Amino acid sequence: GSQGYEVDGFVNIPLSSNAAIRIVAFDEHDAGYIDNVPGQRYFNTSGTLINNAPYVKNNFNGVDTFGGRITLKYDLNNSWTITPTVIAQDTRARGVFGYEPSVGDLKVQRFAPDSDHDRWVQTGLTINGKIGRWDLTYAGGYFNRAVNSLSDYTDYSVSYDQSYGYGAYWTDNNGNPLASPQQEIIGKDRFEKGSNEIRIASPSTDRFRIIAGLFQERQTHWIIQDYQIQGLGTDISVTGWPNTIWLTDQNRIDRDEAAFGEATFDITSHLSVSGGVRYYHYDNTLYGFYGFSANVSSGTGEAKCSLYPGETFRNAPCVNLNKQVSGTGQTYKANLTYKIDDDKLAYFTYSTGYRPGGVNRISAVPPYGSDSLINYELGWKTSWFNRSLRWNGAAYDEEFGNFQFAVTFPPNSLTGVQNAPSARIRGFETSLDWRATEHLTLSSGASYNRAELTADFCGVDTIGKPLSDCTGLTILAAKGQQLPFTPKFKGNVTARYTFDMMGWNAHAQASVLFQTGAAPALKIADINGLGTMPGYASLDLSFGAERGKTSVEVFVKNATDERGQTNRFSPCQTCELPSPSSSIPANLQVGPAVYVSTIQPLTVGIRLGQKF
Repeated sequence: GSQGYEVDGFVNIPLSSNAAIRIVAFDEHDAGYIDNVPGQRYFNTSGTLINNAPYVKNNFNGVDTFGGRITLKYDLNNSWTITPTVIAQDTRARGVFGYEPSVGDLKVQRFAPDSDHDRWVQTGLTINGKIGRWDLTYAGGYFNRAVNSLSDYTDYSVSYDQSYGYGAYWTDNNGNPLASPQQEIIGKDRFEKGSNEIRIASPSTDRFRIIAGLFQERQTHWIIQDYQIQGLGTDISVTGWPNTIWLTDQNRIDRDEAAFGEATFDITSHLSVSGGVRYYHYDNTLYGFYGFSANVSSGTGEAKCSLYPGETFRNAPCVNLNKQVSGTGQTYKANLTYKIDDDKLAYFTYSTGYRPGGVNRISAVPPYGSDSLINYELGWKTSWFNRSLRWNGAAYDEEFGNFQFAVTFPPNSLTGVQNAPSARIRGFETSLDWRATEHLTLSSGASYNRAELTADFCGVDTIGKPLSDCTGLTILAAKGQQLPFTPKFKGNVTARYTFDMMGWNAHAQASVLFQTGAAPALKIADINGLGTMPGYASLDLSFGAERGKTSVEVFVKNATDERGQTNRFSPCQTCELPSPSSSIPANLQVGPAVYVSTIQPLTVGIRLGQKF
């Protein structure tokens, strides 16, 4: 679309014989490539026609990012080292990163500002030392992130006006329906995370080795989503929030603790066995307010303020959500490793895992439970022909129980999480790196995943568990269906050739990535509405050279300008924008509001480097 740049650099500074600091900084501008083109929308209730003339702009999704990292390493003595780190980043993004095929290639029609200001800082401290022959490690961190966003929600407004006649209820202070009740979301998210881990390990040279430790983490997320309609009547606005038709003002806290241990024994010089266990506990809460004014809905929002009388949360009208989920359990790991020789080994691993449950932001929707994974894996790591050829790989069979997936709840298209029944993932992955000649290197990787539901999904019960009997019920996702965002095959091949060019060390490189198609959702109805993501192949090329401390490279990303799709989504469940209707003039009927996220289009650049 237009020009971008990135400037980055680093410096390593010795402070003394036992201390050094590393400073990294960068400033990047990513050029936009999606055009916001002229368009019109028609509100059926009021008969109002709006246009997006103030927001029309080519390449409107530019991004500016700057940040840096400072790391200090200080050796207290021969046995103890401390390493504090600070990383910070500030990103300012404009526009959206999905285009509407119904509008055109890399084109959208947006009717209000879209922006995202995301800044964060992360600090960490690692302490390594010895107690006798044992290694002691402490790792702690603190993370703080703030995101302010604006999102155009006109697609939703127009669609719900047509489907449900919402325009008749969006009125001004005189009780008259607003001529243009388009919505915009003002978002504010504040994240904090603190973690601590300490572990002790016996000497790595011992025949019998153990590792044991403790882990703790606490995460908070303050969420504000302010759905605004300009000119909205005071009586139907959320109390204390002018022009707000819907408000989410909530605080989520996730707490995790664990104790873990692992032991390894060398049965022979070639054969080793290890086993581990992790005991965990999680406690997740969601507290605050969500919903409409009491004059808009009797089933949510301020109409439910009586649920928790006298409780308050920040600037929300009241508290109408206070839920908690918690759980405990164990995960296990067992591994058998056989070293054939110094260049080859094979292993078998049995392991389990989980993700904690949580609370949905709508009280009428039950919480979602934890899911679980059981993994059986057989793998190998090998080098051949004097280590000029490296071949690694693994085959695995995974049982995925009650797995969590994202869902949109009717009638207001609120996002949440549900548990689906079990799935099974059978596949393999492999990588091959070959130095074919002194100048030619070939690298490749591939994976195959048959990731399928092993039972029909027809919804959940009142406590959030997937229904086990779907007799007489609508099948929402069928047994044998491939899991979302999981292509069956994915592979890449890279060839790099080096040569001398007038005293410069030159190289030419080509990389091809290929993957098969995938679905953007789990439910059949969602897939039918959004469509599927077809398979694609992309080609990257580069040519460069270096001499002394100077380097230069010309590169082409996505040389064939493929539209490799990474997601398909819609602002709401009923955003068929608007579907053919006798009440809407034919020239104002447009296609469905489905957005497609794509890999970066054809990009040509030059990279210069200088060491000092």
